[in-house]
Amino acid sequence: MVRIPEGSIELRDDRIKQKWTVKLESFMLSKFLVNQKEYFEMMGKEPSSFKGEELPLENITWKEAILFCNALSAKENLKSCYLVESGNEEIKFDSSADGYRLPTEAEWEYACKAGSDSIRYGDLDKIAWYKNNSGGRTHSIGEKAPNAFGLYDMLGNVWEWCSDIYDETVYGSYRVFRGGGWCDEERSVMATTRRRSHPLKFKIDDLGFRVAKN
Repeated sequence: MVRIPEGSIELRDDRIKQKWTVKLESFMLSKFLVNQKEYFEMMGKEPSSFKGEELPLENITWKEAILFCNALSAKENLKSCYLVESGNEEIKFDSSADGYRLPTEAEWEYACKAGSDSIRYGDLDKIAWYKNNSGGRTHSIGEKAPNAFGLYDMLGNVWEWCSDIYDETVYGSYRVFRGGGWCDEERSVMATTRRRSHPLKFKIDDLGFRVAKN
């Protein structure tokens, strides 16, 4: 885990032409994406389409990601951030818990930019796996250059689930994911790109996650 300093970030949604500023307290964020070995050791499952212990976990729903967070919290005797009731799609979040969680999208973008105002923290071929250089698949985590906070694969390789609901009025429970993936064009692999999908049903071979902690 890397300690990310407190600060603020201006977010924008080009779809609705709005901008807003979020103030952030210091938080912890994992240096690497969750890989397949870590997920199998914790959950006993191998859902990824591309197989390899050091490859990023993918083909995972938002709910499966937060269940991993809860399991990791329990292993370390920390309070779970998510209350998941059997047979109930409503998931409650405890923001005061000391366990593991997904980053908010404000935390994610702030950590991705790492003090820069640019849409990327370096030359794309040096920092990310995307359509032009991925060879049509994921790659082992940590092979590309990190950002100024020491975080790897914040752009490219796989998109990353965030905790936030995208727009409840229009999309209901759809959750945000960020960062771009191995099959995306250069124009989509930016710190500011926002996408969303269903938290319980949507999974794909270029979408994974990393964990955060208060």
